[in-house]
Amino acid sequence: MDNKEKYSELIKSKALAFGFQSCGISKADFLEEEAPRLEKWLKNNFHGEMRYMENHFDKRLDPRLLVEGSKSVISLSYNYFPEELQNNPDFKLAKYAYGEDYHDVIKDKLRTLVAELQDEIGEFAFRVFVDSAPVLEKAWAKKSGIGWVGKNSNLITKKNGSFYFLAEIICDLELIQDFEVTDHCGSCTKCIDACPTKAIVSDKIIDGSKCISYATIELKDHIPDFFKDKMEDWMFGCDICQDVCPWNRFSAPTLEEKFRPNSEIKNFTKQEWKDITQEIFSSVFKKSAVKRTKFSGLKRNLDFLSE
Repeated sequence: MDNKEKYSELIKSKALAFGFQSCGISKADFLEEEAPRLEKWLKNNFHGEMRYMENHFDKRLDPRLLVEGSKSVISLSYNYFPEELQNNPDFKLAKYAYGEDYHDVIKDKLRTLVAELQDEIGEFAFRVFVDSAPVLEKAWAKKSGIGWVGKNSNLITKKNGSFYFLAEIICDLELIQDFEVTDHCGSCTKCIDACPTKAIVSDKIIDGSKCISYATIELKDHIPDFFKDKMEDWMFGCDICQDVCPWNRFSAPTLEEKFRPNSEIKNFTKQEWKDITQEIFSSVFKKSAVKRTKFSGLKRNLDFLSE
């Protein structure tokens, strides 16, 4: 067994030991197929006010511009599907936001994982990414064989559905590449049919400016009237297109304690959400990804839903 094979096997076994669901490897190269798609998506203004998507166009398509000398992109997935849902879903949170902020939890795991790898392999150049840099995560996960991109543009696997976070280690190790898997959406259009704002404009293409997650998280100004009576009580994010996906019948509860909801998130009544204060917000969402929308943003969302 040469080093490429040995290191690839070691990385995958370590990833599983750290609780990652899947781990796949692809060559760090220019994403030729994605370039025209990203350009067209931006030209159609499907990113709405997410102007940061216009930045670092080249870096989004070529990981070698993010990590000098990089040769491999290691893609990983981590399950966040909750064992328990909100008991009073009058105002709903996306399931990924039930627990602690995934950016911090998963990045800590990745750094420890890499430290252990370097103890065995020796020093190598790397950077870890968890949804916080110009990395086209789904494209790399697809190339590495973790899953396929569904019609709702989420990465889907036959074994686990789509309720998981994606992360990457971009490094200068020469590794064995994995192969893409086939698409298993078939003629199903459940996600397209279920979206109340018709944000899924065609197979795998999302008009982000019509997405409920965009309106409740990314949008910093007032919520447009377009969303009136279409939000289906989502106050932060949205899971509709995942909830209806047949592959998510295979989703199993996460084993990660930090992704489990606290009692307030599980049990808050409609009135308690309406009456939330800055103090309560800071306490309930102390380590949560919901901090991104700030108290003012969550209050705006709640007020919009209550009008």
